[in-house]
Amino acid sequence: MEIRELTSYADLALVEPLCKRTWGDDDEPENKDLLMAQIHEGAFVAGAFSPDGSRLLAYAYGFPTRDAQVQHSHRLAVDPDSRGSGLGARMKEFQREWCLARGITTIRWTYDPARLVNARLNLVRLGAVGSAYLPNYYGDMPGINAGAPSDRMMATWRIDQPRRLIRSSEMTRRVALPLDFAALLANDRAAAIEWRERHRGELAPLLDDGWEAVDVAVDSLNATAHYVLARADVLTR
Repeated sequence: MEIRELTSYADLALVEPLCKRTWGDDDEPENKDLLMAQIHEGAFVAGAFSPDGSRLLAYAYGFPTRDAQVQHSHRLAVDPDSRGSGLGARMKEFQREWCLARGITTIRWTYDPARLVNARLNLVRLGAVGSAYLPNYYGDMPGINAGAPSDRMMATWRIDQPRRLIRSSEMTRRVALPLDFAALLANDRAAAIEWRERHRGELAPLLDDGWEAVDVAVDSLNATAHYVLARADVLTR
């Protein structure tokens, strides 16, 4: 498999079908003309291709922020047939190396705080932290996100530093998250919205008060999952 930057219109033409396979036919992918202009102005756009080079299996897109050392990572799409293969993490690691080579030391992005798979990728696999809670960030959304407010967690990944650790004597807090939020959205929207309200009532105030989500604990025996939060000012490296 080849992971590389996307730099041509032929490459960018492959993005829209992948996005629709990932988020639904009514998703609105980035305009390829705008992507081309942003690439030339410092945006990060990369893809993973099948061994024969004929199929785009993953796509990642990030753009500069007002801080030259911070990139906002807006999209990460992995073809449904390639999920569970670790490809999402490989794309993020490729993005990390790309950013470090250009003096960028922090990558930020938003994700659905109720989706366990995303939380584990971001906090456990990569070592990012959940730093802010953003209620209904994108407004009403189509496709796989339809049916509940688009609340998001801001993930902050300090790519020039070791993973942040909790001191053994420090106090932590826990906030539950569902094992399969996607299934709730599809089959029990009332329950999905209840999780949104629960996170607004429990998770958002902690993040506003200076706590960070630093880990995800899964208890397979009891079929539960929790965010682990610690105070940002007492974390050690």
